[in-house]
Formats: sequence, structure tokens, C-alpha cells
Amino acid sequence: MTPEAAQKAHALQDLLDMEKMTLSSKTRAAQSPAERWMRYLGFPGGIALFLILYYLPAGPGLSASAQAGAACFALALVWWVTEPFPTYVTSLVLMFLLLVTRTAGAKAIMDVLGMEVIWLNLLAFILSSMLVKTRLAKRMALWLVTKFGHKATWALFAFLVLQLALAPLIPATAARCVMTLPLMIVVAAIYGSTEETPNAFGQNLMLLNLAAISVLSSVTMTGSSANLIAVGLIESMGGHRVYYMDWMRVGAPIAIVTMVLMWILGQKLLFRIKPEDQVPHLEGGLDLVKQKYAAMGPLSPLEKKGLAIFGLVLFLWMTDVFHLRWFGVEISAPFAALLGAVIVLFPRWGILQWAEAEIPWHLLIFSAGAYAGGLALDSTGAAEWGVRMLFGGLNLKALPFGIAYTLVVSVMMYSHLLTTSKTVRTLIMIPIIITLAKSLGWDPLSFALPAALAIDWVVGLPISGKPNVILFSTNQFSVMDNLKYGLVTCTLGVVLLVLSAATWFHWLGLTPAFWAMPR
Repeated sequence: MTPEAAQKAHALQDLLDMEKMTLSSKTRAAQSPAERWMRYLGFPGGIALFLILYYLPAGPGLSASAQAGAACFALALVWWVTEPFPTYVTSLVLMFLLLVTRTAGAKAIMDVLGMEVIWLNLLAFILSSMLVKTRLAKRMALWLVTKFGHKATWALFAFLVLQLALAPLIPATAARCVMTLPLMIVVAAIYGSTEETPNAFGQNLMLLNLAAISVLSSVTMTGSSANLIAVGLIESMGGHRVYYMDWMRVGAPIAIVTMVLMWILGQKLLFRIKPEDQVPHLEGGLDLVKQKYAAMGPLSPLEKKGLAIFGLVLFLWMTDVFHLRWFGVEISAPFAALLGAVIVLFPRWGILQWAEAEIPWHLLIFSAGAYAGGLALDSTGAAEWGVRMLFGGLNLKALPFGIAYTLVVSVMMYSHLLTTSKTVRTLIMIPIIITLAKSLGWDPLSFALPAALAIDWVVGLPISGKPNVILFSTNQFSVMDNLKYGLVTCTLGVVLLVLSAATWFHWLGLTPAFWAMPR
């Protein structure tokens, strides 16, 4: 074995033993000349776009603060995509710009670090560190590979099944991401994809999980809180009560078919896996993995303690709808994780010391900047103004149902590229869509329910959702990789939603004839 091969094999062994389970704050190295040019041009390009949007004459109904907020967010978006700086530096710049342009006050910007989603990220990483220290993550990863790791394609499929099983049970996408992240890192390493030497298997693994965590949340109406908000708006404004099975019979087929297609397209078309990466890279291959799994023996007392703590948190995540009846108070996902973290860190009886918890602070800063920008677009009215201008500029009354439906679903599907909060998008867009459907003479449910299915599809950019931010920090894929994979996923979703409107949804009585004209 050459020295280089020996060094790589040793690095893989380290990862397999969970000794390097960290998320690096380093910027991912440019993988091609095109990426290097993007980094050179992204810096002046972001500044130029900011100046153009900031000094353009304000549109009708657009306030000065809304225009400034849009300019700040546009600059950050260009820098996040092209990566002339680490993403967390761009987030800090965005937060400063929001202040000096008077888009948001100092308190509103700083308060972002106190948001529930930031706390959930922090606490979930403490639980993830517990999984690593107790070796539960290693045990689960080795078991997964021994059962499904004979070929890379089936290892990817195993994660797809895993995320489908977790989606109805755990509404918090960040929680699902962090609890499976150690498994992803170890399995990626087994197939030769590490932070230093990422390959197509690692790209497929991380991006398939990223998409599955979000898209499969639309399988059930309890898959995310945004789904439930949409259901409430449809009932209060549209006059239709959406039941659990109503949502599932329209949402589940779309989400599952999309993810099966992305499992195929990702490895066959977008990021083709080389033949040598289709099998484990560890010397000894699957036999070594099986030996390591057997050598772990039965569950240790520490593993059992970790399993009990994590089981308690999972139980609270899965039963949140019953908390008020049982306890008289709702224990939300962040507070369930908080209870788990308290037990994990408790002196003498816990599992971790604070210094042993791998908390990626750069990731939390990145998230804070993204949320500060998104909330500024919402609070200044810039996001709602953009949506209203888009729909107001389209003469949908002259179009048949199918065309108007396609436009509405497409706007909803791709809107996550600009607004980072599913709740904000839901509160802004679902009322507008319901009002639009009524003005055209269509049943509000025919527009609003299919549009609501697209709320969870936040897969286009690392800033689009919490799992995106977390997985991007593994350095296994670039922003452009994320954008390419996300656009293909969303486009597939739009195509399937449109085909369903003409067939499946119409047979269910949800949509009228595809070419019917407004009354």
C-alpha cells in the first residue's frame, strides 16, 4: 500500500471510530475552474446588485425599508451562492447591513439568536454528540451498512426508507437531520467520501437526505407546523376542513414518487457515482464492517443510558399533540431537546461534559443571519409585496384552470429560494392563494391544498431550511450542487402536481377539468 493510500485508510478508520465527528467551519475548496471564477466575481457582483436595488426608484406600494431589505438580502444571496467568503461571514455582513440601512433595529437583529430554531439546532447537536460518545451512532451506522451496504445505490435507498419512517413521527426537520447526521458521515466515509476528499457518493448521500427530510414532511399534515397552519387557513378562509387522510392521499404519492425519482436521477445523472465508489473503500470492505459490528458486542451500560435518554426525547417529539391533555403544557421540540440535554449534561449522572459537546457555532451564526434577512423581508412587507405584484401582474381570469393552477403551484414551490421561513411563506401566500381562487370563481381548496403541499419543499439552497444548513457544513457538496439538486427536485414536484391535477386530483374531486375556464 502506498503512503497516500495508507494515510487515507487511516483517516477512514478514524471516521469509522467516530473520532472526527465534527462539522468543519472551513469553506469548501472550489472543485472546478467555474467555481473559482464564481468566487472571484461573486464579491463585486453582490455589491453591484445591492447598489442597483437600493437606489432604484421604489415600486408602487413598496416602502423604503422594504426596498433596502430586499437589496441587503440580494447581496447576501449572491455571496452565499458564490462563496467568496465563508457563509457565516456573509451572515454577519447581512446583519450589519440590515442595521445601517435601517431595515431592522438592533434588538430585532440580535434577538434572532434567541429564536426557537437556533436553540433547537444547538440542543440537537448536544444529543448528537451523545450518540457519538456512547457509540450508538457507530452501532447504527455499522448495522445499516452490513444490511444494505453491498452496493452504494442500496445504501442510499436505506437512508431514503429511514427518512420516510421518521417523517410522520418527528415533525422537527432539524431533529431528524441531526439524529441521522452521524450515520451519514460514517457511511459516507466508508464509501470514501470525507470532508477532505468528497466524492459523488457523498454528494448523493447528503443531498438525498436533505431533500428527503424536507419533501417527506409533506406526506402527512402533521409533518410540520407550517402544514397545520395551512390547514387552519384553508378552513377559516376557504371553508374546507382538511382531514389527516385527505392530506395524506394527495401529499404522500407526490412526495414518495419524487424522492424515488431523485434517488435514481441523483446517482445516474446529476452526480454519477464511479464504479470504484460503488463499494466500501475500507480495506477488507464489508467483511471488515461486519467484523467491527460483531466486535462491539451487546449494548453497553453507557449505550443503554444514551438510548433511554434519546428514547425519552423521541417520545416527546412524537406525542406533542397529547401534551396539553397529559401535562397541562405543550412541550415543544426545542424544550423536549432541552430536557434531553439537561439529563445528558447533568453532573455525575449524565454522559457528556460541556467541552465534549460538538456544537458548530459557525453554523448557528449562518442560520441567524439567514433568519434575520428572511424576517426583515417579512416585517418590512417586501416579501408580500413581491408576491402580490407577481399575481397582480398576471391576468389569470383569461386562463384555463390548469394554467392558472400551474402558475400558482410554481410560485409556491420556488418561493423558498427567497423566504427562509416556512411559517412566513404560509402566512403570506396561502391567504393570497385562497383569495385569488375565490376571485377567479374556483373552489379555494383546488388551489390552496396543492400549493400547501409545496410548503415543505425547502431544498434549493443551504439557507432555505435548517437541515440544509446542517448538511452543507459537512463540506460534501457546494452551494451550486445544492441549487442544481434542489431545482431538479422542485421541478419534478411541479410536474407531478400538475399531472395529478389533470388526473389523480381530478378523480378525487379536488380539481376541476384541467382546461376548464373561470366562471
